[in-house]
Amino acid sequence: MSRARFNMKKPERRQRASLRDALLHDVIKHEDEDGAAIAEQRVPHLNHVPLMIAIAHLIGGAAIYAGFGLRFDMLAAIAACLLIDAIAFLIVNKREQLRLSPLAVTRAVAAYVAVMWAGWAFIGYSVDSFSSDMQTTQHVAFASIIAVMSIAAVASPPIAIVSGVAATFGLFAIGAEPVMMLAASALALTTSGYAIAQARTMIAVVRRRLVLEFKARQALRFVTEYETSGHGWFWETNSDGVLTYVSIQLADEFDCTPEQLLGRPFIDLLAKDEQEGDMREERSLGFHLSAKFPFADLSVKSDLPETTYWSLTGNPVFSENGRFMGFRGIGTDLTEQLRSEQEISRLARFDSLTGLPNRAMMRQTLDEAMRNAARRQKGCALFLIDLDRFKNVNDTLGHPVGDALLREVAKRLESCMGNHGQVGRLGGDEFTAVLPGTVETGLLESLSKTMIEQVSRPYQIEGHRITIGASIGIAIGDPGRSNADSLTRNADLALYAAKGAGRGVHKFYQPSMHSEATERQMLENDLRGAIERDELWVAYQPIVRAAGEDVCGFEALVRWDHPSRGSIDPERFMSIAEECGLIGKVGAWVMDRAVAEAAEWPDTVRIAINLSPIQFNDPKIVETIAKALQTHRMRAERLELEITEGVFLADSNATDSTFQRLKDLGVRLALDDFGTGYSSLGYLRKAPFDKIKIDKGFVRGASNPSSKNSAIIRAIVTLAESLGMDTTAEGVETHDDLALVRELGCSQIQGYIFGKPVEAEKARELALASIVEPEGYSNSREPRQRLMRRAIVAIDGEVTEIRLRNISAMGALVECPQPVSPGTELTIDIIGVGPVTGTVRWAGQNRFGIQFERMFDMARLVPVQTSKETSQLVRTWYGNRPGYVQEQR
Repeated sequence: MSRARFNMKKPERRQRASLRDALLHDVIKHEDEDGAAIAEQRVPHLNHVPLMIAIAHLIGGAAIYAGFGLRFDMLAAIAACLLIDAIAFLIVNKREQLRLSPLAVTRAVAAYVAVMWAGWAFIGYSVDSFSSDMQTTQHVAFASIIAVMSIAAVASPPIAIVSGVAATFGLFAIGAEPVMMLAASALALTTSGYAIAQARTMIAVVRRRLVLEFKARQALRFVTEYETSGHGWFWETNSDGVLTYVSIQLADEFDCTPEQLLGRPFIDLLAKDEQEGDMREERSLGFHLSAKFPFADLSVKSDLPETTYWSLTGNPVFSENGRFMGFRGIGTDLTEQLRSEQEISRLARFDSLTGLPNRAMMRQTLDEAMRNAARRQKGCALFLIDLDRFKNVNDTLGHPVGDALLREVAKRLESCMGNHGQVGRLGGDEFTAVLPGTVETGLLESLSKTMIEQVSRPYQIEGHRITIGASIGIAIGDPGRSNADSLTRNADLALYAAKGAGRGVHKFYQPSMHSEATERQMLENDLRGAIERDELWVAYQPIVRAAGEDVCGFEALVRWDHPSRGSIDPERFMSIAEECGLIGKVGAWVMDRAVAEAAEWPDTVRIAINLSPIQFNDPKIVETIAKALQTHRMRAERLELEITEGVFLADSNATDSTFQRLKDLGVRLALDDFGTGYSSLGYLRKAPFDKIKIDKGFVRGASNPSSKNSAIIRAIVTLAESLGMDTTAEGVETHDDLALVRELGCSQIQGYIFGKPVEAEKARELALASIVEPEGYSNSREPRQRLMRRAIVAIDGEVTEIRLRNISAMGALVECPQPVSPGTELTIDIIGVGPVTGTVRWAGQNRFGIQFERMFDMARLVPVQTSKETSQLVRTWYGNRPGYVQEQR
């Protein structure tokens, strides 16, 4: 039974409007909406007033005609009154067309009633003036007129009062009998009192109705807004469970109209699944409907073609006498919520960016793999994969491109792993892979190499060509003796070792890695305060002009003298600086020190400073360089920045902008270690380089006849000359390599043969010296190169005797007392052999190097007895040097 039967409130006492409202409501202006609405509803009560007064006029006219016959003056007055009645009737009933306000209509009717009473007072006075004996019929007629007009005035208290006052004064004016005046006054009072009582009741009723209508409109608006918001819909059934109301939203889901759903059992809209589990909620709904129990948030599956779930809430409805009327409730689409819950559950286990299992899921996978390994007595392998140079991509191209790159990397890793294991993402640029039951090092090594190779392939993302790398640490867990924590720690140490080994490699865990990691951490801690403790210093290695052996510049190289460990390998502590974020601080310190020292050198000597990709991508790098130049007052043209190909791995507008700003500053740019990276010729086309530095890996041993490095060097030199760039050969240590790079046309030479990196004082002495003598091993390629032959050459028209040393198929070292400029073409007549044509490639004091125009046939030389090939240290290229074979002729 409905609770309403036991909670029925007592009817509230009917409230009435105030006396003031009843008297003034119809004749004052209302600013509020409720007052104007009440006035609009009271105006129609005035529609009958002109009609009833017109009836009173007809009664009066008939009485006058019956008593006095045809009197045109009286009948004319009656006709005038009827005409006014007609006009008043039209005004009252056509007020909307005439756009008259309720206030204007009420006031007009009140004036109209007053005028009509004045007219009848005049008629009554006229009748009394020509006949002193009024018949009973006329008295009855006049009484009827008073009664009818009084009844007409009941519609509005102001009109009733006006009517009563006008009637009383009218009777008094015509000298009516006291009895008639008393009766008229009593009637006026009665009429006015009744009109006031009716007005008070009506105004109160209308006000309550307006409040109810407002609440109804508000409720309807809320219902409409709720239905149109898409959050839910309403439903209603009768006592038999048949739908009597549904929202149009529910009908739209069934692709029909609400009328087509009405009359159907509500239970028919639910799915008819025969499975036990799926029918549980449907039976629960049927139970609630039959038991007449309220229910809330009941999940059911709909009968729609697409899988849709609803959440239903309903309450039974009972009449005032307790009779069950049906159910009324709301329904919401639960499908998206269920999908969201499933998505939340998925996100808790999978990475939202790549779709791979996340850290928590991979930890769960690793734990399960270790438990299975213990049961099956078969080990488990763990890969930790870290992307190389990914941060550079994020910093230059932005995180959206970085996210797209991570998705592509995830696809490649999954493709490489296949069925061997599960790949997951730990976060950032770190990935992992669990390989249950896989412990064969051969297979693990093959997988890791394939992963590194595939990840290192170029990517094309949003018009950018991106190249990154990967380093992998591998740990193998023994069944029963390893756990997930120790395996993860070991793989992390192996990854650390792989990154320390130069990146782009894989490393298996070794027990010694614990001590290496500890030592690396100690070095990082010491490096953080090395600048403040004055442990870092800058060394300078000379760069010599190949054509004249004069110093044209120095390369600044940072060194670290640890107080307890001694000299630390630069590659080691610089890699630590890049990983822990100290490279910017160290680089700025080197920039300031090197520029300050170079400012003391001759104006023709340049300083070359290395710029790592991290420094290059710093938005403030140009300002840092400009500040150093301005502080130490050095020309920008003397500063040469050596940049590796790593800055191009994330090709972007920011990279081009930095290059342009550096060139606008006036510094020179050199492409360092050319040929060791990705060696895209597009770099040379896009970037405004002034120099190419040939990596020492191509220079060392290039003089060996079996080496192809000389052809590579020749190609680089030719390319640089075509682009108007200088070339510097790095790592020149032997005289043979020195002669070769000179013959191949390198512009500048850098290596131990001209000096190792030295301190600032020694570098200053070298900068002030005129030339630097090479010191190094000869390292002859063939015994025949140690031959010496006399020859004759014409220099500026003067015939001069010269000596040829280190003769090879491509050229020779010439000792000549006369100065010769590089680029001079000479024809040399070798005594006993014949003429040979060549070009001077470099020139020094009393000697120069010549490159033959054509390949020289070494068989033309007279063979001589040579000693066993040795490599010896020599001081100069001229004079008496021990170990050289003298001419036998």
